Amino acid sequence: MGIFDKLKQGLKKTTQLLRTDVRDLFKAEGQLVDETFLDGVFEPLVKMDMGVEAATAIVDDVREAFESRVVHRDEIVEQIKGKLKSLMAQPSEPIRFADGGPTVIMVCGVNGCGKTTSIAKLAHMFLADGKKVILGAADTFRAAAVEQLTIWAQRLECEIVTGPQDSDPASVAHRAVAQTLEAGADVCIVDTAGRLQTQQNLMQQLSKIHRVLGKQIAEAPHEVILVLDATTGQNGISQARHFTEAVHCTGIILAKLDGTAKGGVVVAIRQQVGLPVKFVGVGEKAEDLAPFDPDSFVDALFEDVESGE
Repeated sequence: MGIFDKLKQGLKKTTQLLRTDVRDLFKAEGQLVDETFLDGVFEPLVKMDMGVEAATAIVDDVREAFESRVVHRDEIVEQIKGKLKSLMAQPSEPIRFADGGPTVIMVCGVNGCGKTTSIAKLAHMFLADGKKVILGAADTFRAAAVEQLTIWAQRLECEIVTGPQDSDPASVAHRAVAQTLEAGADVCIVDTAGRLQTQQNLMQQLSKIHRVLGKQIAEAPHEVILVLDATTGQNGISQARHFTEAVHCTGIILAKLDGTAKGGVVVAIRQQVGLPVKFVGVGEKAEDLAPFDPDSFVDALFEDVESGE
């Protein structure tokens, strides 16, 4: 399955919601663009968790282009798509690799967000590209987290560095990078303990891990990826802000996109946080990670709406 088809599959619930609402909006062949019509455009955008700010910008754009005109569905859909693509524009580089030596990626997020599975998917992607990967299990508070990551490492046939339960996470991260350097590996992915963004002591610990990695390799971590659960919708905005303050996140993996009708939260994240969305999780398998491209995302979101299926 190609990337576009994976996106379509992941956005299925969101698209179903959007298709129903757009169909209701165009019960007749042509519709007059008045305030009632514009309210009808606004509602499904907010319902898919795009956020009021982005939804308002799109409605204002439609108003400016078509106010007091009779329009057809394809005209409105194209206008919305064009505005969405401009709102979501971002750098196209998925992962910033080190110029020389190994690339260190630190991964963070709250408990249950899909972090461990996302790390496995990243590792699978790098391994498929012929890179040697070492995982660092620096979530030392939950034995289950280490066990889960170890199972993935065995399944993917890549090395993992672990530590005793409740040991210093920064020391595990340090050993993982040291082992990466010794083994001449290409990528080190460091897991961190899932935590709420309001737990200040744990957020400070994240900062410590970040500092330790930087002492070993000058520009490390080269990426700090925040995993957000798409099913939480707008709650992800608060998480993104707090984590970015603690460890200067460089991008987001939006996990569990296939499990929600709130796929529009990607738009809200880009608008309100400014972090690029690097990848989206569209299933449970190791290969179910799609590089995020805003244009493909918007096209996949509206393809069935345009066709009227």
